[in-house]
Order: sequence, then structure tokens, then C-alpha cells
Amino acid sequence: MSAEPPDAKDLAEARLDQVLAAIDAANADDPRKCVVDGREIAFEQLYSTRMGTHLARIYAHASALLRIAAHAQHLRRWEIPRDDFPPGRHGYNDWRKRCRIHHADLVGAIMREHGYSDAEAAHVGSLIKKEQLKKDPESQALENVAAVVFLAYYFDEFLAKYTGYDDDKIVDILGKTLCKMSPRGHEAALELPLPERARALIAAAIEKESATLARLAAVAID
Repeated sequence: MSAEPPDAKDLAEARLDQVLAAIDAANADDPRKCVVDGREIAFEQLYSTRMGTHLARIYAHASALLRIAAHAQHLRRWEIPRDDFPPGRHGYNDWRKRCRIHHADLVGAIMREHGYSDAEAAHVGSLIKKEQLKKDPESQALENVAAVVFLAYYFDEFLAKYTGYDDDKIVDILGKTLCKMSPRGHEAALELPLPERARALIAAAIEKESATLARLAAVAID
């Protein structure tokens, strides 16, 4: 007896797995390497894995397109060096904008190669470019996950890099991050096993932005 042909759900899952694997393969070219549990892994490949892990933890029923967007959040980011842009806030913002366009273009091409439609690729690109933040639930979810991953794995590195910043400056930066998140993201962040100083800084930022966060919570979309 011949095996039954795969159904639509199986085909969709297989196609998703192929896209995620292609993103991993693209990120494996990152010349920056990390060692985790004795195993070497490319920097952006590790970041992608962490995004996927925390997306699954916070949003267990995330759609395929949101999973792709999380996986491709920093797709081949090393190809757009920060040093190519001026120092300071404006240069940083221009760099981030160019990176998002780069990620969206690359993942869109990968998705089309594996049978996703132009509309589906455009939606993932919109999520990565944060075009509907605070308006689209999936865009908000992606922002929440990215912030949680930063706090979980990269905040200590940030503190070590910017030792010239006093606590007030750090609290101000954290406050801006918190205001981009929703209560679901805040809850996930506070569940992290963070060092004492990091938790204290986050608590101070929450207190400082309490009025704004309460106003945003009242209209949160996730």
C-alpha cells in the first residue's frame, strides 16, 4: 500500500522549515563567532536561535510568518557595518533603518524561492521594518521578543561597552525600550533571571515611565 500524500498542513510546515534552515545557512556565514556550551556558532545564527526560542516561549501559537520574521530579524546584519554611518543618534537610526531594509529584502527573496507569495513576503518585511508597531499584533510581538532577547543576552555587554553612562542615562534608554513594548513583553522581561543590577535598572525605568506605560497598556493590542 502506498503512503498517503502529505496534507496541506504538512506541506506548510515543511516549507516553513526550509525557509528557517535557509536563514540559518545565510547567517552561518557571519565571520563573528561565539562559543556556547563548547560549540562554535556564528554570532547572528545564535541571535536567530535565541529569537526563535523566546518567541516560542512568549507566543506559543505564533504564525509561520511571525516565526520567519523573528528568525530573520538580523539576517546577515554584518553586511551593513555600523561604522559606515556617522556616530551619534542620527547615524545609529539611519544604520538601523538600512539594516531593516536589508533583512527584509533578503528574507523576502528566500521566502519567494520556497513558494511564499509576494504578499506574505511583504508582511514579513513590514514586521521586520516595524512599520505597524503598536498597530499590528505581530509587529508588537516581534518588538517584545527582540527586547527580551536583548535584556536576556546582550544587556550586560551593553553596560560593559558604555561604562561612561551613569545609571540615569541607562534608565532613560531602558525607558524608551519599555515604551516600545507591551505589558506582555514587560511580564516576559521581568521573568528573566537577570543580575541584580539589571533588575534594579529595569525597575527604575518602569517607575520613571509609569504614567506613559499605564497609558500605553490601556490601548495595548496583544
